[in-house]
This record gives sequence, structure tokens and C-alpha cells, in this order.
Amino acid sequence: MSATRLLVLGVVRGHGRAHGYLIGTDLLSWGAGEWAHVKWGSIYHALKQLTKDGCLTDHTSPPGRTEYEITARGEAEYRRLLRDALRRPETRPDTLAAGLAMLPSLTRDDALALLGERLAALEGHRDTAREQADRWRDPPHVRELYGLWEHTAAGGAEWTRGLVERLRAGAYPLAGEPNSPGEPGSWARLKLEQPGGHEGER
Repeated sequence: MSATRLLVLGVVRGHGRAHGYLIGTDLLSWGAGEWAHVKWGSIYHALKQLTKDGCLTDHTSPPGRTEYEITARGEAEYRRLLRDALRRPETRPDTLAAGLAMLPSLTRDDALALLGERLAALEGHRDTAREQADRWRDPPHVRELYGLWEHTAAGGAEWTRGLVERLRAGAYPLAGEPNSPGEPGSWARLKLEQPGGHEGER
């Protein structure tokens, strides 16, 4: 639910105001059905729950269509979910994927700081698993479990380190930078500035 919650808040925030069909079309055009397990039902459930929680406000517009707008509480929840998705290696892969999809909402300094936390935690997990594998004796096959954890953490650390290097080198326009899609309400403007783009392209 947290991945869908983060993505729905991010899409509404990006458009400034959006109806359910637009939100779903955007997310599914990104392939979020595969990497974040987003479905139409989960999108509408998230919209209903986020509105109930005070994170979104709804407006009825002709012809009886409901549009959603993010509230101050929703902005705070969005920021919390986004930061946790990027800095905590314990997050599920779909939550990390959602965080990466919304990465431009962060400033470069914030993104680097959060990913630095993630990298340090992963390197700690890697080293701990290696030590546990070295100490393990009986039954011997259990050592493979620690080897799996070490390998997974090491791979995650390598990927995170690469992303940090790319961001430090200036990759991707982030919040506060020219042409960033990370500012609230910026997506419609960016679409207009990119003729020839297809629906859902950001």
C-alpha cells in the first residue's frame, strides 16, 4: 500500500489537480503495474483512503468527475514516504521503485544525503552478514543464508554508490533546477514544453 500511496500522492502533486483516470493512466503507462503492483482498484482505494486521511481534498467537476488536490498534510506524508523509500534498505522493492519514480521532488543535496544513509546501512548489512557466515559452523548449509544476505546487500550498495556518483555528476534535473518535474503542479507545464511527447511521458 505504501508504494501505491506514494505514487498516487506524487502524481496528484505533479499535476496540481488530477482525476482518477488520469492518475491510473499515468502510472500504468510507466509500467507501475509490474514494478509497484499498482492496479486500478488499488489506485481508487488509495484515493479514497488518502482523502479520508486528509492528505487529499476532492472536487467535483463536470460531468460529475472527481478531481483530487494534495493538502499540506498530504505534502508532509508524501515527503515522509519518499524519504523513507530512499534511505531505508529494508523497504520493499516496490516502495524503492516508487521512491525512484518520484526522485525529482527532492533537491540534489537531500537526495544525496538520503542515498548516503542507504549506502551506509547496506554496507553495514553486508559486513555483518560476512562476519556471521565466517563464524557459522553447524549445520553448515545455513552459511548459504548469510551468503545470500551478503550478496544482496553488496549488490544494493554497488547500485546505490553508482546512483550517488551519477547524481553528484549532475544527472537528472531535481527540485529547484531547470526543467525539473519535481515541483508541485509542474507536469502540465512540462508537457506543453515538450511537443511530440506521448501521454504519461515525463
